Amino acid sequence: MGTVVVNAERKPHAVFVPYPAQSHIKCMLKLARLLHHKGLHITFVNTEVNHKQLLKSGGSNSLDDEPGFQFKTIPDGVPEGTPNFMYAVSASILINFLDPFLDLIRRLETPVTCIIGDGMMPFTVDAAEKLKVPIMHFWTFSACAFMGYYEAPTLIEKGLIPLKDESCMTNGYLNTVIDCIPGLEGFRLKDIPAYIRPTRYPNDADYNYVIQSIKATRKVPNIILHTFEELESKVIKALQLTIPRVYTIGPLELLLNPIQLEEETKKLDIKGYSLWKEEDGCLKWLQSKEPHSVIYVNFGSLISVSLEQLLEFGWGLANSNHNFLWVIRPDLVIGESASLPPELQELINERGFIASWCSQEEVLKHPSVGGFLTHCGWGSTIESLTAGVPMLCWPYLWDQPTNCRQMCKEWEVGMEIDSNVNRDQVERLTRELIGGEKGKRMRSKAIEWKKKIEIATGPKGSSSLNIEKLANDINMFSTK
Repeated sequence: MGTVVVNAERKPHAVFVPYPAQSHIKCMLKLARLLHHKGLHITFVNTEVNHKQLLKSGGSNSLDDEPGFQFKTIPDGVPEGTPNFMYAVSASILINFLDPFLDLIRRLETPVTCIIGDGMMPFTVDAAEKLKVPIMHFWTFSACAFMGYYEAPTLIEKGLIPLKDESCMTNGYLNTVIDCIPGLEGFRLKDIPAYIRPTRYPNDADYNYVIQSIKATRKVPNIILHTFEELESKVIKALQLTIPRVYTIGPLELLLNPIQLEEETKKLDIKGYSLWKEEDGCLKWLQSKEPHSVIYVNFGSLISVSLEQLLEFGWGLANSNHNFLWVIRPDLVIGESASLPPELQELINERGFIASWCSQEEVLKHPSVGGFLTHCGWGSTIESLTAGVPMLCWPYLWDQPTNCRQMCKEWEVGMEIDSNVNRDQVERLTRELIGGEKGKRMRSKAIEWKKKIEIATGPKGSSSLNIEKLANDINMFSTK
């Protein structure tokens, strides 16, 4: 494969490659829209299965090309309908994605200025090396979680990971305080992203995938993070001592708002950009509720729970006597349908609303919402901070333990639910969040963070300035 020729007389052309999951696509598309508004030509590359799913949820013309912005696809590398499809795709990414991606770049009419790859798409580094174009990695995580990933080699070198056996999960080992990661002083092993917990090493697919991703991203001199300086200043400064260029550009939702007000075409309104069709009925239901009286419950796009866990959450919410809006995806329950006993369904009908999916940003900023029961995915976390909504935290996988730790200990906007969820704790914490004194303090703190976010994304704010710097630096690539 030869070098891609960059024509300085044309607009800079950035090729975006998101990891094929809802939150990653949504976040990267927002950044792509921002950079498009600033004059860049954008090619946005989805997998074929996700492209079809996006068309199904958004309509047949929702991904039509527009001037300077085009969608392209590459194969998933596994048949649609394969059991544990996302895990199969992750394995395929390491093996099957590079060559089709290079073929796609070869066919593009506009010369490529740079690749902006998801940090969880390690093949993009190999592609950039073969094409001899600059590479940037966008990690759609918090800075603390990214640092936990980035310093995996240090944890391995010191013998802290991978875990020796299953007993490390229960014998107190995860409470070991680590002092070898800059900016994460005081963190325990259990606060680091959950990739550290394989007990089937060297055969743990998630662990091996993360390690491959980190090896690749450590070659990348340009890292983009979906956070803002005021929220994570200590760890951001530590990252800047190691990585040549770190761009903190969050929350993207607020950076996009002025642009969306300018645009009259629906095509540039990306709110609700989703792999699933969003239900409007929940917003109408919220209209009938008092301010701060509803707890919103959503475990994200990938997490699955057991039927027993679902029922514990359901009874806890129903017994709290507070209103709740609960997103239950069709595939939320492992191997079963989310069937509820009649007596619980009756209570839900009285004070709850169940949706299969919704526009989360619209829900969180609704005045009736007083709290968010979340799995602590970073997309959900930063959207809740943006809306000034406090949280109940039930971390499950990946970066979620890190986000939970920060919400509960550093930012003071969260309370943690035990991993072995029980209805009594869910009931008690829901009541505290919506009507208790600690809930009021958390809401006040969340509103403080909301105001800081508004400053960071304002005309002279840190994230606004970093977006300008990012666009200018990409433009400089095209002149070299």
